[in-house]
Amino acid sequence: MLHIVNKSPLEKNALDSCLTHAQAGSTILLIEDGVYAVTKGNKVEPAMKKVMESCTVCALWPDLEARGMQDTVIDGVKQVDYNGFVDLVAENATVQSWL
Repeated sequence: MLHIVNKSPLEKNALDSCLTHAQAGSTILLIEDGVYAVTKGNKVEPAMKKVMESCTVCALWPDLEARGMQDTVIDGVKQVDYNGFVDLVAENATVQSWL
């Protein structure tokens, strides 16, 4: 299952809801302000590292770059472009967007 989060974990609880429901083997894609969750030193970094033990975590590269965060991403986070985003949607039978 692909989980898509577009809200900052500093403002909304969408990421918390996602992490509660994500099962092992799921993929979590962070887009728009959701990419703040995968920056080093962020308050949710421990939670992201924990979920990365059982899930794949991806962040949309153009959104990281637009926020100047491309060099502060947690090790192990897969950075994808728009084509990679489309591939993730096509590869997963179920997609859940967390608003």
